[in-house]
Amino acid sequence: MENTKGRILWIDNALRVPLASPYLKSEQKLYVRFLEYHGYDVSLTDSGDEGIALLKDKTFHGVLLNYEMPTGNVDLLSRIRKEDAHIPIILLTKSGGQEIMEKASLHGVDDVLIMPTNPRQLVSSLAFLLEKQNIRETYTPQAYVDNFNKQYTLEHNQTQTLEDELHDSDWQAWIDTYIRFVEWDIKLDSLSNVDELKTIHASEKREANSVFADYIQNTYSLWLESEDSPTLSVDVFYKYVIPEIQMGKSVLFVVMDCMRLDHWLKIEPLLYRDFHMTKHYYYSILPTSTHYARNAIFSGLFPRDLAERYPNLYAEPDEEHTSINRYEKELMYLQLERHGIALKPSPHYFKIFDARGEIQYLQWLTDANRISLAAVVVDFLDMLTHLRSETPLFQQLISNEEAFRALVQTWFQNSRIYKIIKLAAERGITTIITSDHGSVLCQNAVKISSPYELSSGLRAKKGKDISCSPEAGLLINNPEEYRLPHSAADKNYILAKEDYYFVYERQFNVYKEIFQNSFQHGGISFEEMILPCIVLEPR
Repeated sequence: MENTKGRILWIDNALRVPLASPYLKSEQKLYVRFLEYHGYDVSLTDSGDEGIALLKDKTFHGVLLNYEMPTGNVDLLSRIRKEDAHIPIILLTKSGGQEIMEKASLHGVDDVLIMPTNPRQLVSSLAFLLEKQNIRETYTPQAYVDNFNKQYTLEHNQTQTLEDELHDSDWQAWIDTYIRFVEWDIKLDSLSNVDELKTIHASEKREANSVFADYIQNTYSLWLESEDSPTLSVDVFYKYVIPEIQMGKSVLFVVMDCMRLDHWLKIEPLLYRDFHMTKHYYYSILPTSTHYARNAIFSGLFPRDLAERYPNLYAEPDEEHTSINRYEKELMYLQLERHGIALKPSPHYFKIFDARGEIQYLQWLTDANRISLAAVVVDFLDMLTHLRSETPLFQQLISNEEAFRALVQTWFQNSRIYKIIKLAAERGITTIITSDHGSVLCQNAVKISSPYELSSGLRAKKGKDISCSPEAGLLINNPEEYRLPHSAADKNYILAKEDYYFVYERQFNVYKEIFQNSFQHGGISFEEMILPCIVLEPR
């Protein structure tokens, strides 16, 4: 039986008493022969006790169980699950119904078939349950090749556009391209024997990121003066939050610091049950650092405009300003005021750093009588990326991007943030979830130098007379064109492209070893710039 597709245990009292079953014994023979014809080895028993004994004695790959067994179907399901917690089970029943669905769900039943049925249906159900992983691992590589063959023409045209004549409308094509890459990231995560395909995919993504960085270098400053620009950080609050407020809805605005699109796609399935989702995507402003990007969301202003209009609320990172996002509440109030929006009760702002903050905010949301607008910033993912760089334990825990995605999903599913969002659904509150920037896995160190002191970021630096390979970084000598503050000291900016990170020439190898394969942000990449903004309406 080594060449069979699988060993199937069929437990059915109708094998002994034909008239007690909704289908005849002769029909059962037809099913068995059909299964054997398609390569399955079928063991038959009319006794639940004998079925459990067979499970203990032999290896089976699937169980067919008559739900109408007089010996107690629920008890038998429990006994099967106790013996083998993961074996696929198909219930055979003469009728459907809510009770059967509830029992099937409780005991992890994989399928329910109404009998009699077409033998092909039984074979099809077994094949899907027993062979789906092998089918997925066999079919996915070919599907991947077919998918990317169809995209080569588009990507070739995008590359030619970059070389010949740039068009502002390309920004939507790049969003679509990145979404496609991320969807394949997640599909490939579930496969175990496709290392070569994962390598090819990573290479394709890296090459596309390189072209994307060139596109941003040539196009970003044009967006700031164009009507045909994508949604940027400064537009998020006005385009997605304010319209919901103006419709009289209670709104919970959640900014997940450093959440990437792939992280969202791992969280998204957990929220389907409670919300109707409307998905939007936007570009982070440059630099993709928290103090620029998140201040832009809450203020609705580019850094230069914020510094000029509200100098008392703007701070550059230095030794005196350890918290350069401490005015987000005030900036949000000022943005609402500019748009002529007065809310009662007053908008609420909160920042969650730890479990204590989660408990405090969950309690506030539970006790609040009425909410107009509640904005909450969640710092967990940003802190996680920094801890990974600094702590060997976290480097083992998040060994690669696949592990990062899995950890984000596990964290969210067991967090009070999830409870907060579900509570919002119960209270009829519209929830808007977004990110201020993402992070990129840095794999290429590049030397940077200046006779002057530079800011500390690994992907974005500010200072004077900066020297770096143009292949690795975008040097901004004209900060005003990028709506960045321009000081009298003639400081400029440099932003890392793709997966580069900046290391000083002095002790280059030492710091390269420290920060190699760390997650950083501030520069130009798909992961840092293209972000989700999801409007969740309670079902």
